[in-house]
Amino acid sequence: MPGYATHQLTVRLSGHDYRIEALSDLQQFADPDGTAARAGISSAQWSLFGQVWPAGRALAEAMAIADVDGKRILEIGCGLGLSSLVLQRRRAEVVASDHHPLAGSFLDRNAWLNGLPPVTYRNLPWATPDATLGRFDLIIGSDVLYERGHAAQLVALMQRHAHPDAQVLISDPGRGNSGAFSRGLAECGYSVSETRSAFAAGEVAPFRGRVLDYRRGSAGLPLAEASP
Repeated sequence: MPGYATHQLTVRLSGHDYRIEALSDLQQFADPDGTAARAGISSAQWSLFGQVWPAGRALAEAMAIADVDGKRILEIGCGLGLSSLVLQRRRAEVVASDHHPLAGSFLDRNAWLNGLPPVTYRNLPWATPDATLGRFDLIIGSDVLYERGHAAQLVALMQRHAHPDAQVLISDPGRGNSGAFSRGLAECGYSVSETRSAFAAGEVAPFRGRVLDYRRGSAGLPLAEASP
């Protein structure tokens, strides 16, 4: 990307290699025209979107095997878009979203690197209603509960954009904010199951990382029982 140092890495998921262009490090920040300030992104957070994090890989692995046939899917906080690329390869109907000003450009680049059509992208601040976005059968996100206030924002987002018979799948590294999110979704009629697993090589049980699977209505079988 112009003005940024990047490198390409290969992520292998369910027998497929995904080429991902990422930022070379976490120290890159420039805001000559006030883009970061307008987006409300601090210099410390600016480069975080540009990496493949363990929680993001865990979510992409889940999307490689999830039942997505006939579902309209929204990824929130997509970052570099790995999970959305997996879904695009599987020909799912997916909308990727983020609020970082560079996310859409990196998503387009990574789709091109993998020979995929561009993924539909939306700028989606979580606290700002968007009446044009519509509703989804499956909403996914990785490490999206990294600040205390995000739980309430995302519960409200689910109320706006989830179908009555919806599934929400969140990969979480265990930052401690998932409890408030789970309670909020329970009040909206969701049940939750969780699968704890190692998000990085060398981790040993008990694992902090987990995939949280929220279901409401006739959303279908749990992920572990879903067919590829």
